[in-house]
Amino acid sequence: MSDSTASSATADMPRGSTLANYIALTKPKQTALLLATAVGAYVLTASPNLDWVRGAVGMLALGLAVSGCTVLNMVLDRDIDAMMGRTAARPLPGGDVDVRAATLFGMVISVAGVVIAAFFSLTFWVVVGSGLFFDLIVYTMWLKRRTPLSILFGGISGGMPALAGRVLALGHVDLVGILLAAGVVLWIPSHILTLALRYQAEYAEADVPVWPRIYGADATRRVIAAATLLAAIVLMTAGVLEHIALPALLLLGILGATICGLAVYGLVRPSERTNWLLFKGASVYMLGAFVCLTFGAIL
Repeated sequence: MSDSTASSATADMPRGSTLANYIALTKPKQTALLLATAVGAYVLTASPNLDWVRGAVGMLALGLAVSGCTVLNMVLDRDIDAMMGRTAARPLPGGDVDVRAATLFGMVISVAGVVIAAFFSLTFWVVVGSGLFFDLIVYTMWLKRRTPLSILFGGISGGMPALAGRVLALGHVDLVGILLAAGVVLWIPSHILTLALRYQAEYAEADVPVWPRIYGADATRRVIAAATLLAAIVLMTAGVLEHIALPALLLLGILGATICGLAVYGLVRPSERTNWLLFKGASVYMLGAFVCLTFGAIL
């Protein structure tokens, strides 16, 4: 093979189709945060009689399902990602991973996760499968490009890992499990809509009907503030019902008051800086809240 032919062949190959690119397709930080809610819910429920093997394998099943679903979402949204500066460098629009390879990767690990989940109980399997269904089918394939209300249905999938962790330990759905899932669902606006506010011009360029574009920035901030307040109340209620240790409960309350205060400040004195702080702070709050619930059950 001549040097020119070799160079041409190299240029035609996807750039850097490495393990790192495939991991990037799973959005590891987002996936880790969702798994943290599942771990927290499991420990909160099973403590002090934790079955570490059951917990680890259950989290493996959930992690595979969430990761696979995320990869398939990236495949479906690659055209949108290519039009937005924030996402144009992702592995698929950037040409680093072949679309067919990414699709196969996503299908294999998501199916593996759902299959493993079936060995635990029908309820756990349904919860894990429902999360995948709502995220991939209802949110991404059906509603995301049609209505800003898609966030409501996409949010349901975000709450499923917490519910799955509860079900893994308890064996059935109960009030606290619903509260844990609802807390995550209500947290979603502070994560997603703050991002939509910051990048609404890019979403408009990609013709994605996000909340700020359709209903305006002020209405979006009101939704964020109201949902954040409700999320804090719901997660605090779950902690009270589970009788977590008082120091953990107090810290949970402080975290909730802080994120609510930031959301209200963003409503009263809106600015790009406050909005971005709220976006960053929302993830810290959700992680911190489930850490409080986890250690509050152990203490």
